[in-house]
Amino acid sequence: MFGSPGSVPSDAPGPERERSEPAPGAVLLPGWLDASEQLRLVAACRAWARPPAGLHAVRMPTGGMMSVRMVSLGWHWYPYGYSRTAADGTPVKPFPSELGALARRAVADAYGPDGGGIAGAAGYEPDIAIVNHYPHGAKMGLHQDRDERTDAPVVSLSLGDTCVFRLGNTETRTRPWTDLELRSGDLLVFGGPARFAYHGVVRTLPGTADPALGLALTGRLNITVRQSGL
Repeated sequence: MFGSPGSVPSDAPGPERERSEPAPGAVLLPGWLDASEQLRLVAACRAWARPPAGLHAVRMPTGGMMSVRMVSLGWHWYPYGYSRTAADGTPVKPFPSELGALARRAVADAYGPDGGGIAGAAGYEPDIAIVNHYPHGAKMGLHQDRDERTDAPVVSLSLGDTCVFRLGNTETRTRPWTDLELRSGDLLVFGGPARFAYHGVVRTLPGTADPALGLALTGRLNITVRQSGL
C-alpha cells in the first residue's frame, strides 16, 4: 500500500529553509512536521487507505483515470463535488478530530492566532481531508479547489518524496506561476487571495523520501485538509 513502517526518520539538520509567502495568502513552512509526527501520519494514512471506503483510483468525467490515488475522510470527493458515500458504495470514513486540531494549528502558525485578516482563518473548523498517494511518475494537473462552499484556507501536508508544486494564478492555468519544492514534513497553507489559485504537482522526485518513513518505494503522500461549508 504505502510500503512498510520503519524507525523514526532522522532529524539531522540540512540546509536551512525559511518560511516564505510565495503568493498573497499562501504560506510555506518548511519542516513544520517533526519526524515523529510524520511517522504517525504515515501510519494513519495506511489505516485510512484500507477498505471499506479506502484508497481508490479516480475516473474523470472525460473518461481518463487520474494517476494519483486517493481516500477521503469526512466527505467523499468525486469530480466535482462531495458525498457521504465512498467510491465503493460504503459510508465515507469519519474526519479525525486529531487531524482537525493539527490543521487548526497549521492555520494559526501560518496566519497568526487572529487569522491575519484571511477569510475563514479565525475560527477555522475543517471537516474534510483528502489523502493523495503519488506513486512514482504520478502528477496532478493545474486545478482550482472550488467544490467547497467556503473560502476558508486549505492546509496541505507533504510526506515522502519531494515534489515540484506549481502555484498559479486565479484566472487561468497559464502563467504566471511559481514552482515550489515541497519536501516531507512541509506545510503549505493557501487562503485569502490564493485560495482559488490554480495549482498542481508537476513531478515527484523518486528516491528523496527518508527510508525510515516506509515510502521510499512508493512515492509521496499529500494530505489536504479543508472546511466544506456543507
